[in-house]
Amino acid sequence: MSMDRRKFLKAAGLTALVGLGGKGAFELLRPGKVDAEMGHKDHGEEVHGDKKSRSKVRLAMLIDVMALNKKNIEKIVHTCHYLHNVPNWGDPKDEIKWIWEDEYEHVFPDSYNEYNHILKGMPFLLMCNHCDNPPCVRVCPVQATFKRPDGIVAQDYHRCIGCRFCMAACPYGSRSFNWLDPRVHLRIEVAEGRKLNKSFPTRMRGVVEKCNFCVERLAEGRPPGCVEAAPDAMFFGNLADPNSKVRSILRERVSLRRKLELGTKPSVFYLI
Repeated sequence: MSMDRRKFLKAAGLTALVGLGGKGAFELLRPGKVDAEMGHKDHGEEVHGDKKSRSKVRLAMLIDVMALNKKNIEKIVHTCHYLHNVPNWGDPKDEIKWIWEDEYEHVFPDSYNEYNHILKGMPFLLMCNHCDNPPCVRVCPVQATFKRPDGIVAQDYHRCIGCRFCMAACPYGSRSFNWLDPRVHLRIEVAEGRKLNKSFPTRMRGVVEKCNFCVERLAEGRPPGCVEAAPDAMFFGNLADPNSKVRSILRERVSLRRKLELGTKPSVFYLI
């Protein structure tokens, strides 16, 4: 299957025009603001025949920036990359990232708010934002990336043809491409003493991968690995449920989301 340049640019670019009604990339979400947003907008709307129904689930991740430190960040990244057999190439140009660290200035460039003096130089954890309006899904020509009814943006490694349209459309740089064969490198790492998670499949060369909110653990009733690794810094739950823990926290804490002006409606919130 193929997609010509005109169609691709239209599909990827339209998202950048959605939601430009004065919202900035660094808009602060005051306590309770998400309650108002969830109360008057349809989220996770699904089509069943000729009828539409609002999904009762929209999974979201909350990251408490003030609780992050070198020790728990290393534990979070290690846990995620172990659970999902992410290879360590040792070279940034070949790097595969599911969750990684960066500084505030890079995560929220050109941000000017009353918290800048506190946040400057602080570490932030980045991952797929599992957008409520994901541009990556719209541009994939083979539906290898798709949005689940619970809001998770999933990736089917077997359907992926390696066109990387999803990577071009993602405004967060959250997707990685396997230029080399990760299975070959993982065998080398195992020979050097690395342990693999045999319950999660390895990938092949030429496919895209990213954070999946640990769908394999959710299916077993377990929280994402990063949340289990740092329960005081990361919180996960149903944003569509007004009585959920994540909604309760967002009523009390100021939070940030990335690049709101694009209208992607990210499901990752940074608590400050």
